[in-house]
Amino acid sequence: MKHKNKYDVVVVGGGHAGIEAALSSHKRGVKTLLISMDKKSVGRTSCNPAVGGLAKGQMVKEVDVLGGVMGFFADMSTLQSKTLNKSKGRSVWSPRSQIDKNLYEKIAQKHISDVGLDVLEGEVVSLKVKNNTVCGVVLKDKSLIPCSAAVLTCGTFLNGLIHIGEKQINAGRYGEKRAKGITENLNSFGLLSGRLKTGTPPRVQKNSINWNVGGADYGDKNPSPLSYRTKNFKPKDEPCFSFRTNNKTHGMILDNLSSSAMYSGKDMATGPRYCPSIEDKVYKFSSNPSHLLQLEPEWTKSKQIYVNGFSTSLSESVQLKCLKTVRGLENVKFIRPGYAIEYDFFYPSQLKNSLESKAISGLFLAGQINGTSGYEEASSQGIIAGINSSCYILNEDPLILKRNDAYIGVLIDDLILKDTNEPYRMFTSRAEYRLQLRSSNADQRLLSISRKYCLLDEKTLDQLQYKIEKTNSIVKYLEKNNIDPNKINKSLKALDEKEIKEPTKMSVVLKRPKVSIKNFEIDIKISSNKLTKHMIKETLFEAETIIKYSGYINRQKEEIDKIKIYEDMIIPQEFDYNSILSLSNESREKFINIKPQTVGQAQRINGIRPSDISILLVYLKRPFHVKQK
Repeated sequence: MKHKNKYDVVVVGGGHAGIEAALSSHKRGVKTLLISMDKKSVGRTSCNPAVGGLAKGQMVKEVDVLGGVMGFFADMSTLQSKTLNKSKGRSVWSPRSQIDKNLYEKIAQKHISDVGLDVLEGEVVSLKVKNNTVCGVVLKDKSLIPCSAAVLTCGTFLNGLIHIGEKQINAGRYGEKRAKGITENLNSFGLLSGRLKTGTPPRVQKNSINWNVGGADYGDKNPSPLSYRTKNFKPKDEPCFSFRTNNKTHGMILDNLSSSAMYSGKDMATGPRYCPSIEDKVYKFSSNPSHLLQLEPEWTKSKQIYVNGFSTSLSESVQLKCLKTVRGLENVKFIRPGYAIEYDFFYPSQLKNSLESKAISGLFLAGQINGTSGYEEASSQGIIAGINSSCYILNEDPLILKRNDAYIGVLIDDLILKDTNEPYRMFTSRAEYRLQLRSSNADQRLLSISRKYCLLDEKTLDQLQYKIEKTNSIVKYLEKNNIDPNKINKSLKALDEKEIKEPTKMSVVLKRPKVSIKNFEIDIKISSNKLTKHMIKETLFEAETIIKYSGYINRQKEEIDKIKIYEDMIIPQEFDYNSILSLSNESREKFINIKPQTVGQAQRINGIRPSDISILLVYLKRPFHVKQK
């Protein structure tokens, strides 16, 4: 049966990737349909109750400048806001918001309704493909929805299998049915899939915890929002509480390792090293006498508490016994046990850097289906897949973010070029240009792109343009003007900094570690009618950061300029690597499998040597090294 409506773009999955993809495509005037197996679950934050964090906060800010909604929804549902990594350099400071999961979900669903995005409850089981091009999606009831492009954002639902000890449950999330059919369908078109695993900790009853034992952790006193569109940010400051495991906990875990699905001898998929289960922590780091557990509320006045740091697939009874050995949790009661979940993913090396399939035109993949883990990684891919699916329909050049443009560029570049051996999570250490990829300058890096693709409303575009101009004017003012000793020495003395003896450029004084822009008694006029107080604070902070980091930033810009020629050098799609006899078999195989689109990408493939690139450059100058059709 053919569906009565034809859509330009159909987005499959209503998680963070799906929402960003569908809304960005819809916003650009492309007829878009979002399909979810359960309308009530659209926007669900299924694991930890937080948005942002190390490197992830930077991505949320980038998504926001590209017109995405994650930061805006998080701001409206924030329980606690905090900037992480403040003991380190500013380039890696990362905003994070503890959120009300229920409220976030309601806000997301209301927004989707308010903007008029079509949503259909149903299960997609296959694609209709003709001449290697998407032309529709097929539902479980065998109805066909014609479309010209499809974005798959299926999360952990593809053949999802939950493990709790020896118990196995076919599910995409706890209490939600899994999706079957899409993996098998894409495999039939030649796309290669694999299995990955991730986990989640138990949820426990609030009134079963002795809160007096835990250490209360609060947010920042004057927090800043994640979204530039948030006007009045006055969030709650609900505490999280720290507890610690002990030798008794560890002994019980080691004695019961065989009850863990991961240690029972079962042939399981690979899980994330960076977010290990409590079993892995205890077994692999036996010298550590205790591990931190952060108990977090999942919504306002929540009676359900998330036990961060206790991800596990131990049997339910063992999980409970282990938690009861922790001081303060002696009488703890479960609402839901922790579990591990296995699911299908597709190797992202089969995608272009636009997130479109190399094999099937009009097919885009985003989120955990590409082997990633985390709300923010999913949201980042979703916004790019949504923009580029609309570009595909509108016959426009796709949006391609490079590694020096954004953390999103690093994410996608890593996915399509690196081996996917475990779920991918973003870290600041993955970005070689992180000095330039600050959370406070996402607008400077991406505003022109947002304007080009019409991703933000005119008022927000003008507001951010004004903010950027004020930032630059403040930097120029500080670089141009001197400060008199009489106006700064009192502050320098109070900071235990050496006093100046003659008028000195403000920028020179500001480069001192303890000196802040606030120490200069200068009248910096920023219109409060154009910028919120949070944006004014960020404008001053960013101007100060540019001055303090100027030497490092300039050196990094020079480095980027040097490699740009190779980064942008195109490799023809039909380039014949088999004709390069001087390449090793291993290197030739990597080039053929990944099909890098530029020399810059080729350089970053795991195992590719500088000599391979030198050989490739020689052959690229010979046009006859293209496969003959």
